[in-house]
Amino acid sequence: QVQLVESGGGLVQPGGSLRLSCAASGFTLDTYSIGWFRQAPGKEREGVSCVSVRDGSTYYAASVKGRFTISRDNAKNIFYLQMNSLKPEDTAVYSCAADSTYLTGVAMCATPIAGLYDHWGQGTQVTVSS
Repeated sequence: QVQLVESGGGLVQPGGSLRLSCAASGFTLDTYSIGWFRQAPGKEREGVSCVSVRDGSTYYAASVKGRFTISRDNAKNIFYLQMNSLKPEDTAVYSCAADSTYLTGVAMCATPIAGLYDHWGQGTQVTVSS
């Protein structure tokens, strides 16, 4: 079955950390640009962090820069979002995506529309609250 499956979400206190994982099955990630998106209640979906396989460029949203880190493990066919110093405003459903066409990380994160991607995960809830 061709799919992306997220895991690692949950409830964490402000200042805490979580690592989200996005495992690919049915295809190999090493030829795909990858990214993480999030949607908070009542807000539009936004690109959090994206990496282009074409030029290697990495984009982070200003709100997460310095706190979140995206990485991939091609051998395991999985990629991650390490989230540190979490804030209540990071509360959202986080979704991962993979696509073969995006030239830059900025371009990918600027397009938070699930239907445009080759692969899109089901989402995992992250709640930051005391």
